Amino acid sequence: MASYPIYQVDAFTSKNFGGNPAAVVPLDKWLPDEVMQSIAIENNLSETAFFIPNGDDFHLRWFTPTYEIDLCGHATLATSFIILNKLFPDRNKVKFNTNVAGNLIVTKNGDRLTMDFPSRPGEKINIEDIPEIVFDALDSPKPIEAYKARDLMLVYDDEEFIRTANPDFSKLIKYPDAVIITSETKDEKYDFISRFFCPYDMGIPEDPVTGSAHCTLTPYWSKKFNNNKLKARQVSERGGDLGLEIKGDRIFISGEATLYLKGEIYV
Repeated sequence: MASYPIYQVDAFTSKNFGGNPAAVVPLDKWLPDEVMQSIAIENNLSETAFFIPNGDDFHLRWFTPTYEIDLCGHATLATSFIILNKLFPDRNKVKFNTNVAGNLIVTKNGDRLTMDFPSRPGEKINIEDIPEIVFDALDSPKPIEAYKARDLMLVYDDEEFIRTANPDFSKLIKYPDAVIITSETKDEKYDFISRFFCPYDMGIPEDPVTGSAHCTLTPYWSKKFNNNKLKARQVSERGGDLGLEIKGDRIFISGEATLYLKGEIYV
């Protein structure tokens, strides 16, 4: 039986018990995929990140409790926090190679980490083409706009609905994609708010803070506000803050993170 270090990091927050928790498992070489999937199931977090050295860089992969995902923001932030603060504190930049999302670069400036992610603007879709089960599950009025990239993004003009929505996940699980709901906010600290529901894709009904969703949210709101720099709040129960900047086809997502636990797993 072999042992491996494991960290749990709360991402997009400056204090424990906020933001989005992710597990981070450093490896010298890949474990079999089924073993990494079993570890993710055992952790029962929205994502567990695994990484191995690749020259001066690292190869990074993310597993939900149900499958390997193509891109994950908060687990990338969590992994960068461990590498740049615990394993290699003399560095201020880390480069990740990934299977699908290409190369991802994360830089550290004080307590803040900034991720260089691909932009994923949504394609506008007809609201009438969205299955009625989605709106029934959300118990919501029809949105003012809808877009589809990896996830379905629904735009509302009702901030209170975003904050108080209580989906029926027994219904929403019948829709085969994750759902983002978003609106402008009157809170002067932020430009927009959002929430992210993913019972079908990830086995987690609501993801607390979703960096990758902002690869679709940022292009939309940047055009609406005519501003390439934005501040966002994901208003889940735990909540989290994101600084956003769009440059061409890249999204720069900034946030803080904090270590919750360090331990060992035995496989």
